[in-house]
Amino acid sequence: MGQPPGELGQEPLRLRTGDLVSGELLLSVGSPDGSEALPCPDDWRPEPRRISVAPGGRTVAALGPSPAVGPLALGSAAGDLPLLDREADIAQLLGLLAEGRSIRLVGQAGAGRSALLAAVAAAAGELAPDGVVHLSGHRRTADDLLQDLYAATHRSPPFHPDQHQLRAFLAPLGAVVAIDDVELHGPELEQLLATAPDCAFLISVAPGSPLLEPGSRLEDHPVTGLSRPACLALIARLAGRQLDETERAWAVDLWFESEGLPLRFVQAAALLRQRDAQVDTLVAAHEDRSRVFGLVKELDEPEDPAELEAELRRSVPLPSVAETAAPAARLAAGLTEPARLVLRLALALGGECPTAPHLPALIDVGLGESALHELTDCGLAVSIGGHHRLTDGVLEALGDQWPPGEIAYGAAQHFSWWVGHSSVSPAQIAAEAEVVIGALWADRAADRPEQVLQLATAAAPALALSLRWGAWEQALRIGLEAARALGATAEEAWFHHELGVLAFCTGSVRQATGELEAAIALRAALGQPRGTAAARRMLELLRVEAGRPTVAVEAAPAGRRPVIRAIAAQVPYRFRTMPGTTGGTRRTVLAASAAVLALGVLGATVGYSLVRTDPTTPGHSGTVNEGGYAGDLNLGTASDSPSPSATPPGPSTAAPESPSPSPSSSRTSRKPSASSTSTAPGTSRPPVQPPASQPVTPPAPPTTPTTPPASSSAPPSPSPSPSSASATPSP
Repeated sequence: MGQPPGELGQEPLRLRTGDLVSGELLLSVGSPDGSEALPCPDDWRPEPRRISVAPGGRTVAALGPSPAVGPLALGSAAGDLPLLDREADIAQLLGLLAEGRSIRLVGQAGAGRSALLAAVAAAAGELAPDGVVHLSGHRRTADDLLQDLYAATHRSPPFHPDQHQLRAFLAPLGAVVAIDDVELHGPELEQLLATAPDCAFLISVAPGSPLLEPGSRLEDHPVTGLSRPACLALIARLAGRQLDETERAWAVDLWFESEGLPLRFVQAAALLRQRDAQVDTLVAAHEDRSRVFGLVKELDEPEDPAELEAELRRSVPLPSVAETAAPAARLAAGLTEPARLVLRLALALGGECPTAPHLPALIDVGLGESALHELTDCGLAVSIGGHHRLTDGVLEALGDQWPPGEIAYGAAQHFSWWVGHSSVSPAQIAAEAEVVIGALWADRAADRPEQVLQLATAAAPALALSLRWGAWEQALRIGLEAARALGATAEEAWFHHELGVLAFCTGSVRQATGELEAAIALRAALGQPRGTAAARRMLELLRVEAGRPTVAVEAAPAGRRPVIRAIAAQVPYRFRTMPGTTGGTRRTVLAASAAVLALGVLGATVGYSLVRTDPTTPGHSGTVNEGGYAGDLNLGTASDSPSPSATPPGPSTAAPESPSPSPSSSRTSRKPSASSTSTAPGTSRPPVQPPASQPVTPPAPPTTPTTPPASSSAPPSPSPSPSSASATPSP
């Protein structure tokens, strides 16, 4: 996409606006007063759905955006060829992943870690029920990778889950997660692994990464160089012809010097192709000279053209050992002019190559696909998802020889217009996030704070809406530094406000409070009531949210029921009723059911003690203590063990479930005594507590009932002794 006609600096800066859900908040981005977060309404809450894995193929491609973002490099590069001499490594890694273990690929720069990771990910589709998720870790934080993993496995509107929601979404996920070029280590890396505990991770890290922490789930797998036959076969296939004896000896020396690193042979094959181009030029010049001036009879020339070509090839020397050890300079010298311009632009942007649609507007290169293809073929660039970056060591090798100059001076203006254009999708902005940050660093290094401030102001809302929050934070901090350098207090307050909103959405309460208070102070000094009010609203909401107790909910696997303790803890509160309500019937039913169950299991004595009476409240039935069971069952008394004379009614007798009252009491009319009370069915009265001065007398344990005679149709009621008259239960 090219720039619009006319002077770009005359157009007003257009900020991208929009809404998205972040955790439990609804975030509005792009306001002139700053972004604002509010409690998310229920109708705005997304309902993510898991992406089902296809039965035929179990690979979920999540490495980069759609092909519409930008064309990728095509051709006979090393990535298009099958791996050589890696069959044993692939089989070993697949076996470890099948056991659920996580592996970290380590090795030297150019050892082929990315190629091995891609080959294993392509072959591991049937190992996990949720397939394979292939991500890019280039300049991604832990939050960015978790967001990418969620987006690759769930379908929902633009949504940025918080940490608790991510654990709930990713805990039941069982997939092989392959992440290339991971820059995390230590606690951040362990946080990434802990959020998806049922996933097997396969990651590759840069050389010189710190050692793993003790107890880490990861285990290192070293990636070494290729064998000598594999290196000779690789360089021959990339050169497009068989090597002669001199070239084979040169390749063997290179194998000893480089320890068989595949990238060195990819670049050596490019050097051989440049040498072949020089030989072709000599052959063409010889033919033209013979056609114009005729053959000189004194010179002895072979009649076979192949012999002539071989003789001319021997006249062109092979690269020296020093040139093959650091081939970037010689490879760059042999590039075409468009490819050389793209290389200079990538060096100025910190190693990031923009996609082909941006090249006509940035460096006036119309055939950007061919230039990127040329850089990839010679081993100077590599394709990662939606764009390209320079390979390891190229930026350091060519940084001093190729100064950036003014080649990236128009990048800030171009991307300031591009990120705010309505035809650009958030996926395209997410793919170019590294390039935008590279443009900011380039203008910062060139001491151009005006362009830095312009691009940071335009790119920050776009990066927020594209869910690249790691790049969003970088843009805000670079823009804040530029605003301070220029003395732009209003812009400085805006960046403080945005950083506070970002910290609020990510759960950093202390940082959010500091940033919002700084924004309020600056805007109050400038006399901006609207901006000050917006920052104060955010600060008040932050304090309200920080004061609420947060309950850490552990994500349960799909289909698992809650534990029984969680349900039992809520039962007393559900049945708790106020005096005078209809909850007494429910309590009576519960007490009667408990008594019947105790009669059938523990005996009649424990059942008597379950329905406890209150000697101070006439007309009130027994209640069940909701606080525990010790006071209701009267455990620890002599009635805990049944007496031999206490025999429950047998099945041949017509005994009721509860013991009959004493002969002196009537079933139709009964007067309440000091030891027994009666309550009309369906009524409930609270127990009356005795006065504080009156001592509380615990109820006496019930006596052991006598054994009923066998000739009686109904067992007689137990005859209580005079000393235990107060223990007579109510029916």
